[in-house]
Amino acid sequence: MSGPLLLTPKAWVRRGAARLPGVNLPSPLRGRTVLVTGASSGIGEATALAVAARGAVPLLVARRADELARVAHRIERRGGAAFVYPCDLTDAVAANALVRELLADHGGVDMLVNNAGRSIRRSLALSYDRTHDFERTMAINFLAPVRLILGLLPQMVERRSGHVVNVVTWGVQVKAPKFAAYIASKTALDAFSRIAGRETYGDGVTFTNVRLPLVRTDMIGPTDAYRHSPAMGVDRAAARVVRALEDRPLTINTVVGNVSEVLNLVAPRLSDAISHAGARRFPDSAAAAGPIDAGSGPVDAGSGPIAGV
Repeated sequence: MSGPLLLTPKAWVRRGAARLPGVNLPSPLRGRTVLVTGASSGIGEATALAVAARGAVPLLVARRADELARVAHRIERRGGAAFVYPCDLTDAVAANALVRELLADHGGVDMLVNNAGRSIRRSLALSYDRTHDFERTMAINFLAPVRLILGLLPQMVERRSGHVVNVVTWGVQVKAPKFAAYIASKTALDAFSRIAGRETYGDGVTFTNVRLPLVRTDMIGPTDAYRHSPAMGVDRAAARVVRALEDRPLTINTVVGNVSEVLNLVAPRLSDAISHAGARRFPDSAAAAGPIDAGSGPVDAGSGPIAGV
């Protein structure tokens, strides 16, 4: 859901022209290089396939080289082209080297999709000795995207063309209990990009935050409460990312997210009471209450239980 007032003028014109009889406009993604992080599975894989089908050249980034090769092969079998760049984005040295390699290979990146991420659903009562939960979510959900943005932004500004899409979560509006580490890291990225977009407004570089609901991926498996909950499929989630790339709205939201944001503003204590009651109905999962393992959990597949993988 993105309101018409949030679209760029170019998107207005393109949408209007596409409605004319006999007009069949190509996707604005045709011929573009689109860097997709977390492209080894989930939303990232579906997004890479979707942009390639529209004539873009996806640059696939994730830790697992074998899975990236599999995704690239799927794209090539469908007549597209893709490039594979294995990288641990939480490693600053490796991420900076990735930026240099991308600039050397392609002269720049037209569009960036920050999709890779980690989700943690754990109440504060179980987090008193787990500050590493907050550190690791910030590392992949905020610092890694910011590092890529800062590395690729100069060439976008120089060419006066570029777009950044962040796969975040409706949680930045809902403020759901038990997701303090996850939602805080995604909110940081959401706010950073909104400010960056204002600074690059006159440079031809735009930003979109895609605030997804629950998405059915492997990453939500450890959360018992979500096994039978309604969830968006990865193809639908990827379609929203593609819309963000093509139309460049400020945000793509959900009705639930928008309603929650208004309720948080006009009746904050009522919102607190509703959220508290809801959280008590769905206790921490067995995985959340398990022993501490500072290095556990996937980080390639996309955003987790609230934002979608």
